[in-house]
Amino acid sequence: MSDRPKMTSLVVVQNRYQNKIFFRTPIAAFFTIFFPLMIFVVFALVFGNDYIESLGVTTAQYFAPAMAVFAAVSASYTNIATTTAYQRDLGILKRVRGTPLPASVYMGGKILSAVEIAFLSVVVMMTIGVAFYGVEIYARTLPAVIVTFLVGVGTFAALGLLVAAVVPSGEGATAITNATLLPLAFISGVFFPSTGDSPAWLDTIANIFPLKHFVEPFVTAFNPTYTGSGWDWASLAYMAVWGIGATALAVRLFKWESPAGGGSQRKRRRSPSTS
Repeated sequence: MSDRPKMTSLVVVQNRYQNKIFFRTPIAAFFTIFFPLMIFVVFALVFGNDYIESLGVTTAQYFAPAMAVFAAVSASYTNIATTTAYQRDLGILKRVRGTPLPASVYMGGKILSAVEIAFLSVVVMMTIGVAFYGVEIYARTLPAVIVTFLVGVGTFAALGLLVAAVVPSGEGATAITNATLLPLAFISGVFFPSTGDSPAWLDTIANIFPLKHFVEPFVTAFNPTYTGSGWDWASLAYMAVWGIGATALAVRLFKWESPAGGGSQRKRRRSPSTS
């Protein structure tokens, strides 16, 4: 019992450290928080705030939560994968592993930081949407929105750790996260609403991966024509399965030292993601 407060304090301290790393890296903060916001504003300027008849929402009412999900996934999946891999390249993880700090505390602080940054990204996006574009938030669906957010961010944080575990370098992690997230965003309802007009095989691919199962219930909860409470148990369970599987694989495959040829020669260079 006496160890629990100490472990909690360590996680809090580690969380603060990870947050400082993030906010001292302007490019990371830009692409995680402000880039999705810029896309939302551009969409609003290009398409106006017209009514999307097939969905029963305005353009802003759809894209604000959709881009909020994109920002949350960037904060968890992309951020964790790239920073962890770069820190391994630089030998930081090896030094951490050689200290008395438990690995669970280090990773716990990193994941908690990702959740906080993702939450900040969502709050910024939705605040701009409400203040300037007439986006509405419904109290009846807020509990489901919060749970969907937590499960989604947890799932993609685990996937980020898995990418860092299997990709041998920071550059590789950056390439993999961008090459997976952006195409999936196009077919999962982030940049374009899912109207059923896309080919069946494309919908099948989107349904396999967890992003669509994060986007759809989150966006639906902000739809004024939706009368339910927002709970999509099938999507929550599907994301949870992905998250549990990714966590198990990441724990099994994670390496604290950079593999030969996978970034050890770059340890002397300061990475923009870890400075």
